[in-house]
Amino acid sequence: MTEKKIRVGIIGCGVIAKNHQQAFQAHPHAEVVGVVDVDIRRAQDFAAQWDIPNAYSDVAELLASGIDAVAICTPHPTHEALVIQAAEAGVHVLCEKPLSTDFAATQRMITACENAGVLLSGMFQRRWWPAAQEIKAAVEHNPAIMGHVHLALHREHSYYTRDAWRGSWDADGGGVMMNQAVHYIDLLLWFMGDVVEVSGRLNSFKHADNIEVEDSAVATLTFASGAMATLNLTTSATPAFGATVHVTTRDGSSMTLLESPEGTEGRLINNGHGDHIDSTAAYPEGIVPNVDLRTINDQLIPFHTLQVANFVDALLGTQQLLVDGPEATKALRTLLAVYQSHRTGQPVLVGNTPAPTTVRVPEDIGI
Repeated sequence: MTEKKIRVGIIGCGVIAKNHQQAFQAHPHAEVVGVVDVDIRRAQDFAAQWDIPNAYSDVAELLASGIDAVAICTPHPTHEALVIQAAEAGVHVLCEKPLSTDFAATQRMITACENAGVLLSGMFQRRWWPAAQEIKAAVEHNPAIMGHVHLALHREHSYYTRDAWRGSWDADGGGVMMNQAVHYIDLLLWFMGDVVEVSGRLNSFKHADNIEVEDSAVATLTFASGAMATLNLTTSATPAFGATVHVTTRDGSSMTLLESPEGTEGRLINNGHGDHIDSTAAYPEGIVPNVDLRTINDQLIPFHTLQVANFVDALLGTQQLLVDGPEATKALRTLLAVYQSHRTGQPVLVGNTPAPTTVRVPEDIGI
């Protein structure tokens, strides 16, 4: 077994940085040796809290310090420049979601990392839920033909007003789809494959006075296999019911994954096959649906840790990287197609492959 330790730097010392620090700390062959933040005091405080030897205010200094990899934990608009800067320094990158809010930017990031010979990964830690992996294993030999994501979350106006960038197209890049639903869209695509056609609509029902972007969205997705799925998404729910991802497979089996309350580990609440249904209570008595958002990241630390372990092991050459750059952009490309469909009022093709179907509707259907 290798004794090499991957030397890691963290860029950005905001709320999510703690998850990355603890995840790398948990790996026997990784150590965080430096952090950087535009606010040097915040970097110094974070370094002191976690016994990290170096704190910087200049990313270039961190990249020149002999590190092997960085975790990028900064706001969305900064990701592209930081990923490319790290790649040019020969440093591997684990970046918080989304890689960017601009699909073309993600392609530049992927190209820069490929040209530099460094790994690029995006954070989609919910793939490491045991229930999600159970569904993935099932659809590997019994493909999904239908799917659905239902997201009913609760956000107060204060969520959008506490940071100036929240809720704007320029800085946030989108609303419920870009910030909350992207994780569940990622799971759906992981289960069902590549999307080839999207149609969708957006609205802001509760937060229109505070934000430019959507707080609610619906969409239909068609996959290269001919499978179909729907999205029903909002942050205007009270109480919050959480998130469900449901798939039906070719042999008629159905599985429902539930995350409720938000941030807790996803559970397989329905697993139906043949004439049998295994089911558990979706919303147990006494559940507190509208969670303190500050607790969500803490509850995700175990799954950050599993994804970080895969990233470190890939750097050590002992595992294949499971969420590489192209994989980390699939949900983004899909949700951007929903935005485009809303803007044009038309379905949007994703790629050049038409959606297959065996159904032909008569011309004289009569409407």
